[in-house]
Amino acid sequence: MAPSRLLSAPLLLGLALAGCQSKPAATETAATAAPTAAPDTADAISAASISKYLQAVSSDEMLGRKPFTAGEQRSTQYLADEFKRLGLQPGPNGTYFQPVPLVEITGMPSATLQIKGKGQPLNLEYKTDFVAFTQREQPEVKVTNSPLVFAGYGVVAPEYGWDDYAGLDVKGKTVVVLVNDPGNAGQDSTLFKGRAMTYYGRWTYKYEEAARHGAAGLLIIHDTQPAAYPWSVVLSGATSPKLRAQTANKGADKCALEGWLTLDAAKKLFQTAGLSYDQLYAAANTRGFRPRPLGGLTLTASIQNKLRRQTSRNVLAVLPGTTRPDEYILYSAHWDHFGVGKAIAGDSIYNGAVDNGTGLAALLSIAEAFQKTKEKPQRSLVFLAVTGEEQGLLGSAYYAQHPPFPLNKTVADLNMDMLWPYGPMKDLTVIGYGQSELEDYARAAAKEQNRYLLPDQTPETGMFYRSDHFSFAHVGVPSLYASGGFESRTGGKATIAQQRQNYTATMYHKPADQFDPSWDLSGIAQDAQLYFRVGQRLASETTFPKWREGSEFKGARNNSMGGK
Repeated sequence: MAPSRLLSAPLLLGLALAGCQSKPAATETAATAAPTAAPDTADAISAASISKYLQAVSSDEMLGRKPFTAGEQRSTQYLADEFKRLGLQPGPNGTYFQPVPLVEITGMPSATLQIKGKGQPLNLEYKTDFVAFTQREQPEVKVTNSPLVFAGYGVVAPEYGWDDYAGLDVKGKTVVVLVNDPGNAGQDSTLFKGRAMTYYGRWTYKYEEAARHGAAGLLIIHDTQPAAYPWSVVLSGATSPKLRAQTANKGADKCALEGWLTLDAAKKLFQTAGLSYDQLYAAANTRGFRPRPLGGLTLTASIQNKLRRQTSRNVLAVLPGTTRPDEYILYSAHWDHFGVGKAIAGDSIYNGAVDNGTGLAALLSIAEAFQKTKEKPQRSLVFLAVTGEEQGLLGSAYYAQHPPFPLNKTVADLNMDMLWPYGPMKDLTVIGYGQSELEDYARAAAKEQNRYLLPDQTPETGMFYRSDHFSFAHVGVPSLYASGGFESRTGGKATIAQQRQNYTATMYHKPADQFDPSWDLSGIAQDAQLYFRVGQRLASETTFPKWREGSEFKGARNNSMGGK
């Protein structure tokens, strides 16, 4: 799971203790009908099967499953061997691997951002005040005397009547923007989706939009509350080598400079420009905001890059459908983690048992269960383990842009990422609740397990955009990302909150995230059983689930389906 998707410990505990989880009213659709899977079929997915696979993929032998390392070779070969052992077919290229060309960019920015233009120059210090990186595959990237402009949130959203670049020519300039989106500030709940982050709030989108306008650089102002993660998370991610997708133009269409400013540094910058940060922040959160230059200031910076090009790989296998084999249901989970790194308490292997050994274990257990069914699915099932999730959903994005199977024949993506090994849950929390009809399928399956659907409890953090299902949603494929995790069947809300808090504080993205024999894996088995039943129901139908009205992904699906 990528760094910015995990909730803070105080927030988790507060959510649980507040008792704010209401049981959403069921949506009466065809998907709430009786299940098509026999209970004993799904129940064949057990804590024992989860444990078998989880121990294997998170063992020290896998060396932390980092792309471009021996750990990648071992873990991806293990997955391919298991798919073959289960009797699943390889992909269209005759192998269980989809090559994913990546480039590793290790950047060293200049020690300061030099700001000039009014009175004494302002020098912002690397790591303390800013971080910077680039997606351009060049040994050195420079931005020299680039005029600075403020463009609010850096959003162009016609459907919301919003354009932060209106009337502003940013070619060759460096744009400074706020984190998240206009609705998040809470001043006007009618802006965008109110408190719930939209895709326009994602930092990846902001870099993309600035590049589309020809900007030389984009700097995002970090603020802990709307970002939902502290500066330390930005710092750790920005200062380590970055994997990017290889492109034909070697990233020439990207901004030369991408980065972040601390809130304090941004306030100094605005003050140097003779402007008030607080006033401009308020203006940026109101309709009719217009971007403006930052007082004639310019920026100079450079980045020295070390480049390493290599091919990583997704692992995929197919269970062909019996009557509609040219229609596909994806089950996805990312295989990658952080490899061997800085030792903590004498341990340097970042095993990634919860993140995301649990998802891989569920993926393999579901594949095994489908192979054991007497009545095989009518639609084809694709079991997909993707690379580079921790580096920015790279493997799933590559699959979505180079699909081995047509997207307009892909029924849905069912994604599993970071399942909780703390026993069975009463809830099924749906990230991005309200997006698609897949929730109705999930509700029906949850009801069979005496569970209730719970909407994402922190929609302002944009969790829907931070795991691999988003890569498929982005190209229009309805996607489900759900698991139990807010109300333990045995310990209630406070217990699971405390367990998640402990994981966040002591294990997340650390060597301590390793298999623990004392874990209760029955909750993961429960989630895998639910996903099995959702997939089997989808496989037995002739219709395709739809995005709901108002979803930003509905248009992409309509386009891929020929306007249907």
